[in-house]
Amino acid sequence: MSFSSLPGSSSSSSHPLVPYGWDADWEAEFAPYDSEGLLAGRVIRVDRGQCDVVTSGGVLRADTAFVTPHDPMRVVCTGDWVAVEPAGDPRYVRTYLPRRSAFVRSTSSKRSEGQILAANVDHAVVAVSLAVELDLGRVERFLALAWESGAQPVVVLTKADLVPDATTLSYLVQDVETAAPGVPVLSVSSSLGEGLDVLAAVLSGGTSVLLGQSGAGKSTLANALLGEDVMKVHATRDVDGKGRHTTTTRNLLALPGGGVLIDTPGLRGVGLWDAETGVNQVFSEIEALAAECRFHDCAHTSEPGCAVIAALDTGELPERRLDSYRKLLRENQRIVAKTDARLRAEIRRDWKRKGAEGKAAMEAKRGQWG
Repeated sequence: MSFSSLPGSSSSSSHPLVPYGWDADWEAEFAPYDSEGLLAGRVIRVDRGQCDVVTSGGVLRADTAFVTPHDPMRVVCTGDWVAVEPAGDPRYVRTYLPRRSAFVRSTSSKRSEGQILAANVDHAVVAVSLAVELDLGRVERFLALAWESGAQPVVVLTKADLVPDATTLSYLVQDVETAAPGVPVLSVSSSLGEGLDVLAAVLSGGTSVLLGQSGAGKSTLANALLGEDVMKVHATRDVDGKGRHTTTTRNLLALPGGGVLIDTPGLRGVGLWDAETGVNQVFSEIEALAAECRFHDCAHTSEPGCAVIAALDTGELPERRLDSYRKLLRENQRIVAKTDARLRAEIRRDWKRKGAEGKAAMEAKRGQWG
């Protein structure tokens, strides 16, 4: 049965799943499973091998073991559109539809695995608390993953009411804008309701995932956007502004003004996962400068005609930005090298070349001394 033939429904635009992001393209993707009698639904929560799925008939519980349970990059996650068995005990998710985007970070595991935090996301909202000192390097790290996911990043500076004056707030916003080229930066106060209308308008056009450290005010912000206390909120510690993990699972919720929000647990570790494109996007001004270097393989250290170093010398490029850029690229290279044998070999050759150059330089100095 197609969705256009549902009682009281003339097209996919009036389908009950539209508030959760359903559209004509998802309908077309699901058509083969519809003909098999499976139900379409969106995963709103995953917990220990089972998930809650919202369907046209309401929310049901389904088992995810049928969908490649041992591959961390292919497990069902919050935000997936899935095909679910209409009956059974337990009933199973048979498959998920191809993802339009996926927010992935590396796990703390030594096995170098990726962890999908959310799927089919249009906006990645990075919540940053103004109650503590800004960590621009962490903001850049979140943004690299956001750009790599295929979503549009948005930085939300929370707890703006704790900033002493408007001038200071303006400077803080400018600092973050410098670290986030091409990214909207909004300041909000969930407790006072300031800035929420602008944010709600931005998020009304699709699915958004809410990211940030524990204590960044994500749950309070989610409640403010939802207009009710859906998410539990715990007070942060005065000593460092950090909070406990009030959100322990990823939850997908329909916003009253349109759009869908996925709230996530606070992230202590935000490791990159094959995010070179995202890193380059975050540091787009460095990439633009690099294109003007004399040598195409310039390392931006001491090479003649290096546009990056020249910008550093004139103050056009802050040294902090270049250090952060280099750090994230090195980290990403290490992650990719764990699963890419050819890249590992290239890194070893580079190490050997640099070692040989260093040895030759030392021998030349010894010759001069002798």
